Amino acid sequence: MINGKRVGIVGAGNVGSTIAYSLAMLGSCHEIILRDNKIEIAKGKALDMSQAAAAVRSHSTVKVAETMADLTDCDVVVITAGSPRLPGMSRDDLLMINAKVTREVIEGVAKYSPNAIVIMVSNPLDAMTYVALRESGFDRSRVIGMAGVLDSARMAAFIQEKLGYGGGQIRASVMGGHGDDMVPLPRYSTVAGVPLSDVLSHEEIDEIVQRTRKGGAEIVALLQTGSAYYAPAKATAIMVEAILKDTKQIHACAVYLEGEYGFSNVVSGVPVMLGANGAEKIIEVTLNDAEKEMFAASCASVQGLIDTLNKNKFFEGAKV
Repeated sequence: MINGKRVGIVGAGNVGSTIAYSLAMLGSCHEIILRDNKIEIAKGKALDMSQAAAAVRSHSTVKVAETMADLTDCDVVVITAGSPRLPGMSRDDLLMINAKVTREVIEGVAKYSPNAIVIMVSNPLDAMTYVALRESGFDRSRVIGMAGVLDSARMAAFIQEKLGYGGGQIRASVMGGHGDDMVPLPRYSTVAGVPLSDVLSHEEIDEIVQRTRKGGAEIVALLQTGSAYYAPAKATAIMVEAILKDTKQIHACAVYLEGEYGFSNVVSGVPVMLGANGAEKIIEVTLNDAEKEMFAASCASVQGLIDTLNKNKFFEGAKV
C-alpha cells in the first residue's frame, strides 16, 4: 500500500485494544483501525494509544472505524468480537451467538478489505476460524486462528516457573484445538536446546502439561471477572508482525486441514510458516502413537462444534 501497512481490529475490548497498543508501541504498521459497537469508547482508546505512540516516537496512528465500511484496504484484520459465556448459557448457545457475530463481521471484511489476511481470536477459537473461512470464501492460507502461540507461551512460562531458570531460552510446543483437548508436546519442548526430559521429571512434565491445558481457566478463576488478555493480545501481535514483515517464521496456528495429519474439513492448531501470504506452509511433525491419539481427540472435539453448526443449518448459503 502507498500509505503503508494497515491493520484492522474488530472488537476493542481488553484483548483487541491491547493488541492495538502492542502494535502501536512497536511501530509494526502505519495505521491501526479499531472497530467496535461502542464507538465513543473506541475513540477514547484510539486517542490515548495515538498519544502513547507519540511518546515513544512510533510512526503508528490509531483510528476508529464507525462502520465496517470504514475498515477498508487492510493488510490484516484481527477479529476479537463476540459474546462471553453468560450465566444460564449453554456452550451450544455461545457457539451459535458468536458464529452469527463472526458471519456479520466477515461479510464486512470480505467486502471492504477483500485482500486481507484474517486472524481469528474469538472463542470458541477453532470453530470460529472454520466459520470465518466458510463465510469469507477466502483461501485457507488467509484465515488463521490464534491459539498455539498463546498456549505455547503459557507452557513455556510454566516450565520456567518449575525450573527457576532458563528465561528467554525456553521453546515449548502445543498443537491441537484451543481448549481442554489441546496437545502440549514435551518431546518438542526445550530449554536452550536441552530436551525437557533432561531437566524435569516425568511427574513434573505431566503437571506442566495439565496446567497448560487449564491455563486460561486458571486466570479466569483468579481474576473472578473477565479473562486473560495480555498474553492473548501479545500472541496475536506476534502473528500480525510475522505477516507484515514476511518473516517466514514457524508458529503454531489454527488452520483448516486438507489431509494434513490425516484430517480434513476441520480446523486445528499445527505448526505453520507465517509470511506475507498468511499461513504459507503447514509443517507436519512426526507424532508418536500417544500424541496422534491426543491430536485425534482434539480434532474430534472441534468436529463436534462444526457438527452442531451444521445441525442448525448455519452454513446454508455460505460461500464455500
